[in-house]
Amino acid sequence: MTSIAVPEHPWLLPGELVVPAERVRKRPRRTTRDWVVDSLAFLIGLLWVLFAAADALSPSPEMALPLPHEWMLGVDTVLGLVCCGLLWVRRRWPLGLAVATLPLSMFSMAAAIPLLIFYFTVVVHRRTAVAVAVTGVGLLTNLVFSWTRPDPVMPYWLTVTWGVVLTLAVLAWGMFVRARRQLIVSLRERAERAEAEQQLRVAQARHLERTRIAREMHDVLAHRISLLSLHAGALEFRPDAPADEVARAAGVIRGSAHAALQDLREVIGVLRAADGGDDAPEPPQPTLADLPALIAESRSAGVRVNVSDSVAEAEKVPAALGRAAYRIVQEGLTNARKHAAGAAVTVDVAGGPGDGLTVAIGNRWPVGAPATGTLPGAGTGLVGISERVTLAGGRLAYGRDDSGDFRLAAWLPWPA
Repeated sequence: MTSIAVPEHPWLLPGELVVPAERVRKRPRRTTRDWVVDSLAFLIGLLWVLFAAADALSPSPEMALPLPHEWMLGVDTVLGLVCCGLLWVRRRWPLGLAVATLPLSMFSMAAAIPLLIFYFTVVVHRRTAVAVAVTGVGLLTNLVFSWTRPDPVMPYWLTVTWGVVLTLAVLAWGMFVRARRQLIVSLRERAERAEAEQQLRVAQARHLERTRIAREMHDVLAHRISLLSLHAGALEFRPDAPADEVARAAGVIRGSAHAALQDLREVIGVLRAADGGDDAPEPPQPTLADLPALIAESRSAGVRVNVSDSVAEAEKVPAALGRAAYRIVQEGLTNARKHAAGAAVTVDVAGGPGDGLTVAIGNRWPVGAPATGTLPGAGTGLVGISERVTLAGGRLAYGRDDSGDFRLAAWLPWPA
């Protein structure tokens, strides 16, 4: 799951920018910053209402001509106070309040500042098309206001011009604030998406590593256990064998079991280290130089193995290529011990830089029913080898050839 980064000082941000969970709410919870802004807006609007009322009552008003009747001044003041109270709920219904109070902008001087704040809220919280529409209607009402409440000093068109400049300035400021908030939201979403993608890549890499370890474990343990089965079967077949042969077979069984347990312990250690997030050194992987030891191990188990090695510049074989060839030979010897016990096995390794590396393992097809106690196969060994060869960019073929023998052959690219 993706962790959500909480800002260090969330009280300094608007409510919709604190966390994504708050951003998707219809009514984001007010932060300390929102309460301060709303309080300042209410205080400025209230002071403006009081100043406008006092100016209208003065003998020579400075802002606009007084209203013709005394009761109109009271109504204007009350409307201004009502608009100041509505400032507390403008975040919930910005467009509705702006539309409902637009007619007041044609004659009310006391509600001028609250109306500008309503308009600014619409620009910040609604789409640009909506803000432009409200702006157009506001410019029309500005023409009416300059006619109904003319300025005692400035001419009509100058008053209209100042109203247009003020309206466009509020529009530009609101659009800047909206664009900045959208940028912050976009950057946050991009960061969260990048974090989620990074976690997905880590999970995929971990899954691929586990798959690789499981494939290596299958190859190694299948080889070891097939040796154990071969020697145990020999002891079962010849219970009257000389004591030295029994002791030698038991020693091979013990050594193979110890090696299998050691391999299993190393694999489990790597898996546990992966779960804990620690980097653990992996056991050394076999290469083409380890093939003689693999052949000798099979021969010591009684398998007749004929080897033909004609690799040019064997010391220059890339590590990945040598490891793939080793695993192919190991799988071929394991399958021969499982399914063709007693049959001779031929191993051919040839190639060179630029020509590629060819690995072929063949054995006679078993005749008759399988021997009792034959190891069951998981059916995934050749599949894993096929995957390994495909990833290396090579080719793999297996099955009975024209002579009826089983043959496993692979070609692996070896760059010059």
